[in-house]
Amino acid sequence: MDISSSAELKAFDAAARTGSMSAAARLLGIRQPTISAHIAGLEKRFGVELFVRRGRGVELTAFGQALHEISNRIYHAEQQAALLLLSARSQYEGHLKIAAVGPYNVLPMVKRYRTLFPRIRLAINVGDSRQIVDSILDHRDDVGVMLHAVDDQRVHCIPYRQQPLIVIASSSHPLVSHKTMTLSDLEGQEFVMREQGSQTRSIFESGLAVAGVQVRSSLEVGSREAVRESVAQGLGLGVVAQTAFVADSRLVVLPIRDMALSTHVHVICLVERLSAPLISSFLGVVEDLKRLALQPTAGQR
Repeated sequence: MDISSSAELKAFDAAARTGSMSAAARLLGIRQPTISAHIAGLEKRFGVELFVRRGRGVELTAFGQALHEISNRIYHAEQQAALLLLSARSQYEGHLKIAAVGPYNVLPMVKRYRTLFPRIRLAINVGDSRQIVDSILDHRDDVGVMLHAVDDQRVHCIPYRQQPLIVIASSSHPLVSHKTMTLSDLEGQEFVMREQGSQTRSIFESGLAVAGVQVRSSLEVGSREAVRESVAQGLGLGVVAQTAFVADSRLVVLPIRDMALSTHVHVICLVERLSAPLISSFLGVVEDLKRLALQPTAGQR
């Protein structure tokens, strides 16, 4: 007996994972009215309510939540089967989707991975840490590269490296004349800040609070590249990870001797997907890069 079509269940599962009909349509590559029709057909045929409409989004009912727990397992199993078949057809073939907070940590990983597995197609999506966790949990991305550990039993989290934070100024800023500084010298200074949700911003503001220092911020921007350019234009000071700083004649790193603040890069995936060939091979590359970073250089031997 055909209880429901595969298309209807896929539409329901996509809407449940993304939280809206329009996002589900984008995920499956079909029109939104088709998604709505499939879900309405399920609800009418079985006399159930799967979603409560909330503005532009949808929220699962108790029955919908129970159904989603099953549908999620079904489509995850399909995905695992597809990956297994791809890896059997040749030595690692397929499409790996990576979410990252920026290019500086993920691109060395991608470079090494492509050298080892040139037949795998890679896609990199950029977002903040909260967006990355959501995309991993919703199966929209396979691996995440972000700036803090994730305390969620569903998520496997690998520490990668520590990144000291630095304060940058335009070359014409009055503080540039200081040979040495402390955090207290930043009192009352104007800063260009990343948006709320930025881990760099959160750690910096926490460090200032511990030091009893208050700064001003009247400009928020959405990327470290925008922070750097805003600072270069004289719109305020900025804070970035040392590894993400690109030398520029318009910019100066301020010599703050008690600036002991860092972000910690982590690589994440779903625990239940650790055995997926493309994911496990990428995590292996991450571990290799960690080991290489710990090896002494010729001058240190």
